[in-house]
Amino acid sequence: MDKKEQAINLFNEGNGILRLKPTWVPRSFCRPGKRIKLHPDDYYVLGLKRGGIDERWLSSTTWAENGPDTPEDEGLSYAVSKDGKTQILLRDLVDILQGDLIGEQLYNKYHRWPMFSKFFDNAGPLPHHIHHRDEHAKRVGSSGKPEMYFFPSQLNNHGGEFPYTFFGLNPEAKKEEIKQCLEDFTKGDNHLLDHSQAYKIDLDTGWDVPPGILHAPASLCTYEPQFASDVYAMYQSILPNGQCLDESLLWKNTPKEEIGNYDYLLDVIDWDANVDKDFKKHHFMKPIVIIKNEKYCEEWICYLCNKVCAKRLTIYPGAKVTIKDEAAYGLIMLQGHGKLNEFDIETPALIRYGQLTNDEFFISEKAAKKGVVIENSSDSDPIVMLKHFSENKELERFWNNK
Repeated sequence: MDKKEQAINLFNEGNGILRLKPTWVPRSFCRPGKRIKLHPDDYYVLGLKRGGIDERWLSSTTWAENGPDTPEDEGLSYAVSKDGKTQILLRDLVDILQGDLIGEQLYNKYHRWPMFSKFFDNAGPLPHHIHHRDEHAKRVGSSGKPEMYFFPSQLNNHGGEFPYTFFGLNPEAKKEEIKQCLEDFTKGDNHLLDHSQAYKIDLDTGWDVPPGILHAPASLCTYEPQFASDVYAMYQSILPNGQCLDESLLWKNTPKEEIGNYDYLLDVIDWDANVDKDFKKHHFMKPIVIIKNEKYCEEWICYLCNKVCAKRLTIYPGAKVTIKDEAAYGLIMLQGHGKLNEFDIETPALIRYGQLTNDEFFISEKAAKKGVVIENSSDSDPIVMLKHFSENKELERFWNNK
C-alpha cells in the first residue's frame, strides 16, 4: 500500500478525525520544568548534547530548528491508526488530503497547515527574546511568528523559579540604550531587562505576543498556539540564575550579510508596540465564554490574533454533547476521560518517550462542521480540552458582533 492509500485509509478510519502521537522536543538552552507528564527518566533520553525535553508540540507540521544534529522529523506530529501500526506525518497527510483535511480555503491560501501549538515547560524564565516579523523572516526563507500564551491550571502544580514574564520595553526606553545592550551581549550581563517590565502571571489567563515583541516567558507550563514558524533570536545574554547564552543565539535567523550589524537587530524590534504604555490593555486575555449550559462550557482563550486562535472546552460529568466548529483544529486533553465519536479519550498521568496516548487528536474541517460527539464517562470528573485553530471565521464573527 502506498502512502496515498495509507493516508486515505487513516482519514476514513476515523471519519475525518486523526489520532496523534506525542511529539517531544528538546532545547539545549532550557531546563525541563517536568510538568508535561513525561516520565522522569525520559527528560534527557535524547542525550545531554541535545538538551532536556521541555516542550511537547501539538498538531505540528513545523520542523523544530535545533541545530545541525536535529532529526528531520523533530517537532513534526504523526497520525496513527487505532491499532498503532500505521504512522504518517501530519505534514504528509495535509499534502495528500489537502482541503479534505484542513479546508479548501485554508489550503489554497497557505498550501500547508499554517499553525501548531505546544506545551512549553521550563524550570526557569527564558531570556528576553524576539520572533521575527514577516519582512525579516522572509530574508531567511521563513515566516513571521505570532504566538499566544495560556497558562492551564491542570499543568501548573508549581510556578517554577520565576512565574513572571517580561514583555516589551519601558515606555521611556531609548533605541541607543537597547543597541548598547545588544553590543554588550558577549561582555557579561547586558542588562536588557533593566529596560523592561515584568508582569505576574495568573493561571487560566493568557497573553497575545505578536512578532517583533520582546518577551522573557515565565517559568510556568504554557500552552502556546502559534503560526507555523520557528524563527527567533535571543537578545538577553545571562539569565538570573547565571545561565549564559551563546552569541550564536543573538544572531539566530539573521541573514548572513547582516551578522554583526546591531542596527539590523534593532530593526527587528517593533519599536512602537514594545514601548506601548498600555501594553497589558492591548495584549492580556481573560477567557471569554461562548456558551455555557448544564452540559458544557466553551470559551475563547486565545483570540487577539487573526492567524491563530484557541478555545477551552469543558464537558461536565456524565454529559454527552455534540460540538460543532467551522474550521479544522487540533485538540489536547487536560483532564478527564470518555469518548470522542468512536475514539477513546483520556488524560494520561505519566507518558514514556515513544508511548502512544489517547489525549491528542486532529479534527478535519468536514468533521468539525458535522459535529463531534463527546461523552464524559465520569460521574465526578469534568473533561477539559484545549482546541487550537488556524484562521477561524467564527472568531471573526464574534468580534464583529461585539
